[in-house]
Amino acid sequence: MLTGRRYLLAFTPEQAAYAETVGAICRTVWNTALEQRREYRRRGAFVGYNEQARQMAEAKRDPHCTWLADAPSHTLQQTLRDLERACKTHGTWKVRWRSKARTAPSFRFPDPQHIAVRRLNRRWGEERLPKFGPVRFRWSQPLGGAVRNATVSRDGDRWYISFCVEDGLAEAAPNGKPPIGVDRGVAVAIATSDGGLDDRAFVTPGEAARLRRLQQRLSRSLRVHGRNHGSNRRDNVRAEIGRLNARIRHRRADFVTQEAVQLVRDHGLVAVERLRIKNMTASARGTVEQPGRNVRQKAGLNRAILSKGWGGFLLKLEHAARYHGAKIEKVNPAYTSQTCNACKHVAPESRESQAVFRCVACGHQDHADVNAPKNILAAGLAVTGRGDLAVGRSAKRQPPAGLAA
Repeated sequence: MLTGRRYLLAFTPEQAAYAETVGAICRTVWNTALEQRREYRRRGAFVGYNEQARQMAEAKRDPHCTWLADAPSHTLQQTLRDLERACKTHGTWKVRWRSKARTAPSFRFPDPQHIAVRRLNRRWGEERLPKFGPVRFRWSQPLGGAVRNATVSRDGDRWYISFCVEDGLAEAAPNGKPPIGVDRGVAVAIATSDGGLDDRAFVTPGEAARLRRLQQRLSRSLRVHGRNHGSNRRDNVRAEIGRLNARIRHRRADFVTQEAVQLVRDHGLVAVERLRIKNMTASARGTVEQPGRNVRQKAGLNRAILSKGWGGFLLKLEHAARYHGAKIEKVNPAYTSQTCNACKHVAPESRESQAVFRCVACGHQDHADVNAPKNILAAGLAVTGRGDLAVGRSAKRQPPAGLAA
């Protein structure tokens, strides 16, 4: 199976500056190629990767575009391939621009022949990348297989390298362990059908106050005609905000990883809701003709949803399930929080508060964040047909021959 290995890089100041340059060139190539694709679409024509790669090779010989040759050619070609895949998946008009202020620099080396990795000692390893030379990184875990490609990215003020590795393992067989339902929430990040309520504060009160002060300093920093002036003071504040947000992201990633691995180790089926997080966190601002309602409340809910890492948790679940023989079943999330697990009666009035669920039909009472994952588990077992997840799974019953028609 293909898996990822991420390591902290130890760039020299010259290598870090060059990585920023390569990231800026790849960002420019992405935005220029995306605009070209959109312009072709406006004219009713089409341009693909092959043509754009040919034009980029010609542009390198242009005296006005010699800066393209500063970046490794394979990273620029991979940027065009990534754009091609994104346009085919989402559509040319839905692919986003890469912003200098909001998009962290990232670029990929797709050819394993250009990547040489070796271990120096117990703490350090070294890889050779085109035009970078030898680069040291912290050997925090073994590679565990053959390297297929490498991606260099910046998170906050640190640079990382991620290797895509072929570990030579096959997906694990079903483990035959009991199933469980999982509900992702705002008040409680992860609630399970067996009564587990797992949550963690990713931001301390002191960090929250410091983040507000930094954002105020950023808004008051030097601007000229509404545009960023690029002062050193503003860059320093943005760097501090980036470091703080990176620390918060690392805590969230650590939490969802541990929870996901524990779930797939102990259970054979993990039923989760099929949530459309992008639609759920859309802005309620509306338009000039039809302004939105409760915009501030909706913005606060969006921040709360995104701060819990719902998408990252599901991604970790699917990744870890391959190694532990678990199955991830996504079910329809409709009415799971309003349905009584005992009598299946659906009523919004049964949800008395965030934590209390009392059925208006049968009087069944339960914790609201536990009642929902029980319904999710029931829906997941219904999808599997019979619900038994052992290795010797029974065959589905077939109707009698006389009733087959």
